[in-house]
Amino acid sequence: MNAPLPHAVLPAAERRVPPPAMLDALKARLGERCTTAAAVREQHGRDESPYPTTPPDAVVFCESTDEVAFVVGLAAEHGVPVIPYGIGSSLEGHLLAVHGGVSIDLSRMNRIVRVNPEDLTVTVEAGVTREQLNREIRDTGLFFPIDPGANATIGGMAATRASGTNAVRYGTMRENVLGLTVVTASGEVIRTGTRAKKSSAGYDLTRLFVGSEGTLGVMTEVTLKLYPLPEAVSAAICQFPTIAAAVDATIQIIQMGVPIARCELLDANAVRAVNRYEKLDLREEPMLLMEFHGSEAGVREQAEFVQAIAKEHGGQDFQWATTPEERTRLWTARHRAYFAALQTKPGCRCVTTDTCVPISRLAQSIGESQREAEQAGLPYFIVGHVGDGNFHLGYLIDPDKPEERDTAERLSLQMVQRALRLEGTCSGEHGVGLHKMGFLVDEAGAGAVELMRQVKRALDPKNIMNPGKIFAL
Repeated sequence: MNAPLPHAVLPAAERRVPPPAMLDALKARLGERCTTAAAVREQHGRDESPYPTTPPDAVVFCESTDEVAFVVGLAAEHGVPVIPYGIGSSLEGHLLAVHGGVSIDLSRMNRIVRVNPEDLTVTVEAGVTREQLNREIRDTGLFFPIDPGANATIGGMAATRASGTNAVRYGTMRENVLGLTVVTASGEVIRTGTRAKKSSAGYDLTRLFVGSEGTLGVMTEVTLKLYPLPEAVSAAICQFPTIAAAVDATIQIIQMGVPIARCELLDANAVRAVNRYEKLDLREEPMLLMEFHGSEAGVREQAEFVQAIAKEHGGQDFQWATTPEERTRLWTARHRAYFAALQTKPGCRCVTTDTCVPISRLAQSIGESQREAEQAGLPYFIVGHVGDGNFHLGYLIDPDKPEERDTAERLSLQMVQRALRLEGTCSGEHGVGLHKMGFLVDEAGAGAVELMRQVKRALDPKNIMNPGKIFAL
């Protein structure tokens, strides 16, 4: 199996710097929305990965699809890379300008284009965030369920095929994107898909772009499925004596067909960090945080069934959160677990890996990964969307101690190897970016990756779309 790329080392790459003529043309069209200021470039040259800051040569703030098309067309003319940018919350080095070039910031493209409540669809610009979308459609009685934790942009979520806490019931971005407006590598604007729920017309270009991590085009508008707000919602936490007991309870819940909306795992380290960060008093033991959606009777039935299963596995002290305020407090704590963990070791960086395995293999995957982390002696935490077999393990390292980084990388490698042996994937939702490029070959095979390269070359012959990510050309 291929070794992963160490976080502290970026691939050697020839930078393709925008020539003065290109910068002049950008400034003539965009004015102050094209900048080469060091602070802005540095902001756009880092994400939540432990890679060093790798800034672009310029940043442009686009406000329309036409402007994006202009920038990409100009970049194609000069052979200069472009890197789409949302809010910078990715974890695998997706945004780093390893070949130089121009960062296209889409955060100002934040308009709701059209809401069709009667069809349960909405079209938004790529810079709309998931929290903004749900605020603006609240009065329709609908919501968008995909929730990766960070308040990410819809464009970024589509680019990385995000999922998150609700995926066990509502699926991932792959299932919830109906259509796209995309600026291709030549600067042409195309539209994929329709507002219809299904189609058998031609190649499925929508799902080709969803998950492509900005390597095939820049998504500027996204049409999404919406869902009715459930009549009743109830959340609960339940502590278990061990992680194995919590995971075994989860497996039984899923195998019994309980339509649970969310089922999240926090290990004792994550609970401890959240308590300190959010000033909570949760018992510092492995914990499941669950949510049920449906009718009043349906939610009550689900909850009673899950309580019985949890009790069989040593679950105790079910605590219910039935008001919106109580639920928000619990889910905010869960979403901030990553930043809470960082605060337990001031100055640290987090090497975090996610894998996803068939639900029947989840206990083995988490259990063996936890034992390896314990034996290595690095501070760590585990959180997971365990209802669909996906979990994250974060190792907290001192960035000035290469030996800690090496240990974290070794653990990451072992965790991915295990997931692949168990017929899972190297990433359930983080994506490949820079860090998991070697793993992709091991998972998909050299032939499949070469086919991906052929698609990339066909759609982006000058290799200007976020080059150096997913695989090397």
